[in-house]
Amino acid sequence: MKIRIFILLALLPTVISFAQITPKWARYPSISPDGATIVFTYKGNLYSVSTNGGDATQLTFHEAHDYMAVWSKDGKTLAFASDRYGNFDIYTMDAKGGPATRLTYHSNDEKPYTFSADNSQVLFGAVRLDDVKHRQYPTRVQPELYSVPVLGGRVKQVFTVPAEYVQVSTNGNQMVYHDLKGYENEFRKHHVSAIARDLWTYDIATKEHKMITSFKGEDRHPVYGTDGALYYLSEKSGSFNVHKINVDNSSVDEQLTTFDTHPVRSLSIGNGTMTFSYDGEVYTLREGEAPKKIDITIRTQAGSNSDKFISINGGVREMDISPDGKEIAFVARGEVFVTSVDGSLTKRLTNTPEQERFVKFTSDGKAVAYCSERDGKWHTYQTKKLREEEPFFFASTLLNEEPLITNGSDNYLPEFSPDGKQVAYIEDRRTLKVMNLETKATVTLLTPDDFYHFRD
Repeated sequence: MKIRIFILLALLPTVISFAQITPKWARYPSISPDGATIVFTYKGNLYSVSTNGGDATQLTFHEAHDYMAVWSKDGKTLAFASDRYGNFDIYTMDAKGGPATRLTYHSNDEKPYTFSADNSQVLFGAVRLDDVKHRQYPTRVQPELYSVPVLGGRVKQVFTVPAEYVQVSTNGNQMVYHDLKGYENEFRKHHVSAIARDLWTYDIATKEHKMITSFKGEDRHPVYGTDGALYYLSEKSGSFNVHKINVDNSSVDEQLTTFDTHPVRSLSIGNGTMTFSYDGEVYTLREGEAPKKIDITIRTQAGSNSDKFISINGGVREMDISPDGKEIAFVARGEVFVTSVDGSLTKRLTNTPEQERFVKFTSDGKAVAYCSERDGKWHTYQTKKLREEEPFFFASTLLNEEPLITNGSDNYLPEFSPDGKQVAYIEDRRTLKVMNLETKATVTLLTPDDFYHFRD
């Protein structure tokens, strides 16, 4: 059954929220060479803000996803990745805003790392056709290093070693990077194995690669400081923090931050000021000082209409038919919908970041129950119609969600008694209970000693 769904979100809260936003999950911060401006990604667009915080300026407005901006050495140009044509290509634009110029056209994803020392090239990571003399066959998990002229032109391979987050020294004689020995998601925490990332330098004149860290966990994202200093992210303390070593003497390692709850991500540096993201917010750091969270305000508009038609031609995981046989409740895209049996009109009941499952009409058809994994546990909720003159969910204008079964345990698979006075459910996979909907009293029918239920 093909279902056309009309989703209408509340307009007033949307307008208010987009008038002024304090962004959570501002990602991939990149600081300008003079240390005055930070460019970051928020909801797929690039923004710039002073290192002192304040109102951010929106730089890109495209419906595609733009991210991972890097600055040219003179601070006039940004390179970034965007999937405007289906996969992530390299683009450049004026650092103050304006149109973007596409530099690469390959069918695989590409990520910019840095500009060359003379600003003539953008260095980026990608999986392309490998050098004929190289023994490693290209794989999607081990990108190699390429360059493309800033003004556009032929892409060249810089070297075939799987390298990420490459940085070029000020004099252009050396590069530093972290390796990628095998597949491991870069956002995984506490990774310890033979393929954990390490830092390397590359001498451009001699073409020599030199390993400079050997921690059994993750060392990554190096950036050049001054006087041979190298800053990077490491999990030596148990969580990703900023560390400092000397390029020529990596045996002396100094930890500069002491975060322990969440990892530090996306380190960059400009004029002695570092920036990074932590728990979705942007921080600055100068050596010898404590990290400072910068307060960012975004003033913008929604990038698309808050109401739209979408078609669901598949992916319906489960459904339940109303007692009168005139409505169908179903779960698609992790949300609960109710449609008329002919599919002509559909109402969306939930709109949450968590998934909903185990949808079930109550015995009288006046409510739809379902389970949702909120606050780390599966709880059972129900949505009711508020207006008696509206007999169908799919045509209702006022709905209300309320908890039905919530406790400190996982509970799911609600099943209502024919008289609608009780609901049976599974608690923590191995206990079958029945709750009186009026008194909330529960009776245990099966315990873990004699019952086992597997939830996929």
